[in-house]
Amino acid sequence: MNSPIAVRVWDAPTRIFHWLLVALFAFTWWCSKTDRLDWHKASGLAILTLLAFRLLWGLFGSSTARFTRFLKGPGTIAAYLRARSPPLPGHNPLGGWSVVVLLGLLSAQIATGLFAVDVDGIESGPLSYLVTFDQGRVAAQVHSLAFNLLLALITLHILAILFYFVARKRNLVRPMVTGRDTAFPEGTGGLVPGKWWLLLIAVAAAFLFTWWIANGAPH
Repeated sequence: MNSPIAVRVWDAPTRIFHWLLVALFAFTWWCSKTDRLDWHKASGLAILTLLAFRLLWGLFGSSTARFTRFLKGPGTIAAYLRARSPPLPGHNPLGGWSVVVLLGLLSAQIATGLFAVDVDGIESGPLSYLVTFDQGRVAAQVHSLAFNLLLALITLHILAILFYFVARKRNLVRPMVTGRDTAFPEGTGGLVPGKWWLLLIAVAAAFLFTWWIANGAPH
């Protein structure tokens, strides 16, 4: 039986996205709880930039970051649950769909935050001028609901990491720090990096999109 080998799993852009998102999500929540709403808005726009980048990087980034690589059908998921499919670098079939749900909820939270209006109509998102006060209040309520759903999903994510660490003796945090994992048989290929010029385009497009939104978008 071959010994496990170290394989490159996550590229730097994906890892930076992951840890910046963790930090900004916590910071945005703290700003909300402490009524630092200007910082809350700025942090939310920073998350929008990260989200826009990740969606683009999921289309033409490195192999393990691409949605087409880790979104699998019911048969693949069932085989994975029965432990009949070989381990591959990147998200497992269940983890891949959890990423999509996470990005979907995050998109909903950020989008509704852009249109949200507070009870007094004083604090509002940069696109709140496009909706009525009542619609802005609904956006604020959905914004809060999406946050609670995100907390539940994050809790499940942490529990899954603990399960893999305890039951399957796999550390899923370390690869997201170092970029490499040692859980694969000899001969397993690592990630195929994305092109540097596509990375620059994705970063620039994400910043430009956020700047456009922050300045009121379609006036």
